[in-house]
Amino acid sequence: MFTKLDYAKDITEQYSQLASQLDALLTGEKNIYANLSNTSALLNQFFDRINWVGFYLMDNDELVLGPFQGLPACIRIPLGKGVCGTVAQTKDSIIVPDVNAFPGHIACDAASQSEIVIPIVKDGTIFGVLDIDSPELDRFSEDDRIGLEKLIRILVKHL
Repeated sequence: MFTKLDYAKDITEQYSQLASQLDALLTGEKNIYANLSNTSALLNQFFDRINWVGFYLMDNDELVLGPFQGLPACIRIPLGKGVCGTVAQTKDSIIVPDVNAFPGHIACDAASQSEIVIPIVKDGTIFGVLDIDSPELDRFSEDDRIGLEKLIRILVKHL
């Protein structure tokens, strides 16, 4: 049904293509877990040089592991702890060029060296976070942050 696209060379155009692909993939489906699962799979095939992509979802006052692609991961993360817990608490995206330099980083996969985490906010309330890890230092850019925030806005329409 889906094949890997040859994305444009320009990163902004790549994210525009990915956004269109995500919106088409999720249109008509209302199941949260199906949409999160397909989103993580789509991101996994889009990105190179990553080792984990997935979601942590709010459950009472902590994040709980949701759909993902990669090795088994930490199951529960308290608000304000690690990169994901910090993003869930502040509702601000974070790019971490070197996870070992982030105070309180939670190492779920020892191979991870850099990370980007984007909050998922629905109706003003934190729903969860998108977490992407890379085995390379400084893998993620501001262009990635902007593009992923756009993708999350599309995802939220389908939750």
